[in-house]
Amino acid sequence: MEKLLKKHADKIRFAIVGGANTTIDFTILFILVSLGLSATISNLISTSLALGFSFYANKKFTFKNNTTNKSQLIYFLIITLFSLWVIQPLIINGVKLLLSQSAINSYVILFVGKIIATVATLIWNYLLYRKFVFKGSDQ
Repeated sequence: MEKLLKKHADKIRFAIVGGANTTIDFTILFILVSLGLSATISNLISTSLALGFSFYANKKFTFKNNTTNKSQLIYFLIITLFSLWVIQPLIINGVKLLLSQSAINSYVILFVGKIIATVATLIWNYLLYRKFVFKGSDQ
């Protein structure tokens, strides 16, 4: 068991950071929607605010990366912003479209869409961070 945990330690750390980041993201998203902002604008704001935390926590905690270079931040931003501003809205709006004629509460539909979008972007981000952003990390 210990060998298995060590082999997947970076994935476990990524899940922990992802959980914290998702909590920040969801909390801000639902506060903004409850204040009357659209789901798309609220999602842009909530994911943008969580971005700084995500970079620092993934760099230092998940991938234990101590290198400092501008390209690392640029790759992180490109990968993350694409997942947050393209993939997530497409999935959220797709779920809303699919469930719009149902009797399901709009907050539940948003929550379901956000969960699906979060899982999709979690996989996307982990694979691309590992390959392009934090490659060569001391994991």
